[in-house]
Amino acid sequence: MNREELITAVKEQMPERRWLHTLGVMETSVILANRFGGDPVKAELAAILHDYCKYWPVQEQAKIIRENGLPQDLLEYEKELWHSHAGAFIAKEQFGIHDEEILDAIRYHTSGRVQMTLMDKIVCLADYMEPGRDFPGVDLIRELAERSLEKALVAGFDSTISFLIAKGKRIYPLTILTRNDLITQLNT
Repeated sequence: MNREELITAVKEQMPERRWLHTLGVMETSVILANRFGGDPVKAELAAILHDYCKYWPVQEQAKIIRENGLPQDLLEYEKELWHSHAGAFIAKEQFGIHDEEILDAIRYHTSGRVQMTLMDKIVCLADYMEPGRDFPGVDLIRELAERSLEKALVAGFDSTISFLIAKGKRIYPLTILTRNDLITQLNT
């Protein structure tokens, strides 16, 4: 499937507002890839597909996770995490994407992971700061992203963790481990 076919497939199965978000993530991923030495083509491809399963019924996302050896602990946490792993699975199975760098960027764009790759960081950060995002702290994230992926991501994860705490929600352990790993990277 070529780029235009992927764009059509993604656009057709999400609300217009989410498609505008996806366009913003695509644009921001390319900018960040160019700024920090990543592959802009791969970054854009991962961005196109990053939210592919987001509006699928949660039962379908859960079924993909349960039946395909994906991390079962995801199902114990907020359903907003599920689409990333389900989406990476579908990108491989349905769209024939076999580049693990792209699949991992899709897979970890919500939670992060310890030892995030450059591509992981680019797509995760683009998702946080694309031009349509408007939440307390997003301008700081954008400012930090001018100089450091890691500092901007720490600010993004801090925002997510604070939001979850304020809402009385559980925090996926990998998100905390990711933040701690980024702090370690910044201090070495």
